[in-house]
Amino acid sequence: MNSILNAVKKPPLEREALRDVIDLSLWAGQLLLQHGADSTRVEETVHRLGTGLGADWMDILVSPNAIAVTTISGQEFRTKIRRVVAIGVNMQIIAEVNAVSHQVWDKQIDRIQTRREFERIDSLPRQYNRWVVVGMVGLACAAFSRLFGGDWAVFAVTLIAASTAMWVRQELMRRYFNSLMIVIVTAFVAGVIASIATVFQLSPQPQTAQVAAVLLLVPGVPLINAAQDLIRGHLVTGLVRGVTGGLVSLGIALGLALALRLMGLGGI
Repeated sequence: MNSILNAVKKPPLEREALRDVIDLSLWAGQLLLQHGADSTRVEETVHRLGTGLGADWMDILVSPNAIAVTTISGQEFRTKIRRVVAIGVNMQIIAEVNAVSHQVWDKQIDRIQTRREFERIDSLPRQYNRWVVVGMVGLACAAFSRLFGGDWAVFAVTLIAASTAMWVRQELMRRYFNSLMIVIVTAFVAGVIASIATVFQLSPQPQTAQVAAVLLLVPGVPLINAAQDLIRGHLVTGLVRGVTGGLVSLGIALGLALALRLMGLGGI
């Protein structure tokens, strides 16, 4: 049995190679965390990548805004940590990084090719033009207004309100405003425009526009990741993501309340 284990044991990596492995592993983890991956996905992908590149084992610690990795090879080990500053949602990046980790595991690419792949992934342009995003987000919210029972007048108001709010959100994000402030201002803009349906009584159910116009802000991915992390034992990360989702929901409510007060409306 010992002879079999020794036969399949990986040769120890040189110090420089081990440093390269941990840098690539941290880069993969950072990309995943920045773009909305849950903690289990981060751990599995980083472990697959590091061991596929020659490490004997990877110990990974995922926190809400940082990732720490210890790479072990023979008698050598290296530990590094990297902060994750900006957090958003981009499933294309997650899929690309996951695909690279499988290629590494299958020995299709080496460390140099892996670094080139990550450079390519890190510089990927946005998949859709910003105006396409504005229009599609507005259309999606307007479609929800119809599902909620609104008529075509509500549909039109919601389309304008949500599209304008999305444009405002994009502009504030480009100027690096506080994320919670962006939510409040975006909800306020959407609420003010959507209130037109109520002020001018354009529909028997004008309040539907106010509800549907802010759906673009609903923190779906953070709340889903929070539930997954809590179920799988990542309690700290799950709690932080859950609180973040709660704060976003509170920001939506605050923005809408300010809009209703400004428009002289009692409530939804």
